[in-house]
Amino acid sequence: MAKFFSNLVASPRFSFYVTTLLFIILFGLGSAWFEGFLSWQVFFNLIIDNAHLIIITVGITFAILSGGGGIDLSVGAVLSLTCMTLAVLMRDTDIHPVLCMLIGLVIGIVIGAINGFFITFFKLQPFIVTLGTMFLCRGLTAMLSRESVGIDNEWYSELSFMSLEVGDCYISIGAILALIVVVIATIVLKYTAFGRSVYAVGGNEQSARLMGLKVDLIRVKVYIISGFCASLGGIVFSWIMLSGNPFHGMGMEMDAIASSVIGGTQLMGGVGFIPGTIIGVMIQGTILTIINFQGTLSAWWTKIVVGILLCLFIVMQALVNEHKNRLMSLSAESLNKKNKKQQQ
Repeated sequence: MAKFFSNLVASPRFSFYVTTLLFIILFGLGSAWFEGFLSWQVFFNLIIDNAHLIIITVGITFAILSGGGGIDLSVGAVLSLTCMTLAVLMRDTDIHPVLCMLIGLVIGIVIGAINGFFITFFKLQPFIVTLGTMFLCRGLTAMLSRESVGIDNEWYSELSFMSLEVGDCYISIGAILALIVVVIATIVLKYTAFGRSVYAVGGNEQSARLMGLKVDLIRVKVYIISGFCASLGGIVFSWIMLSGNPFHGMGMEMDAIASSVIGGTQLMGGVGFIPGTIIGVMIQGTILTIINFQGTLSAWWTKIVVGILLCLFIVMQALVNEHKNRLMSLSAESLNKKNKKQQQ
């Protein structure tokens, strides 16, 4: 039994198992405390209300997985710029909303490419570069409009209210899109050469270079993916808010990082599991839902609890890594003793 638990802790999926168990416990507590909490619609609402955050967290997970201090602080600002761009274009021009959405996605791709270029070819810290593009995007958003701009395009409004009925419940088009992004990202990381290369670069960049991997190109692609996901998240967020606002997405990059880490992604890179990100987001959503059902607590308690969980998961990651290193040392010692006996 002790060996089983030792191997379980050393498993790359251990953090994901802990996260899933934590989500089940939280959802179970909410179901026990509040009438009506245990329902499929409440569960679907966790995805519906956080669809934009799920998409952004998937993108930022790619950045963290790539290692080298990989992080993207610009995602919340890209979301805000995308929402404002959509709102202004549909207010001031006759461009079809589909083309407006494509322009929004291009914005995210360009910002991601800028991040990747400066990080890779100028050897700058991702924290500093993405902090700079965060300010850039916030400034551009304010230049478009310093006040909230509503989206009243009839076609776009109808699109935002589209949903799929599941029995007596429903799930929004944004939530469906978020789940599709999670599935695609999981497949890419697990079954494609690019996905395996991201893990390799994050695990040990020097070894990845010796293996012949194009580390610089991979890192640029990772930040392009993060930028694309941020702008896609912005489109989904605009379906919820139907407006552009300079203050949209404030602090959302921190929510995404916290969700990714709680979902099992190691900040040092090389270890992570995309389905864990959606569980990390849903844990935040569950905490907020419990607070809403309770009715008297402030929503800021969500931030407090998530902050505590984030610290605990970072400590857990450190302990797990220490346990893995100890197992590797014991394995190496055992192998050396075996070789000495064979030589004798």
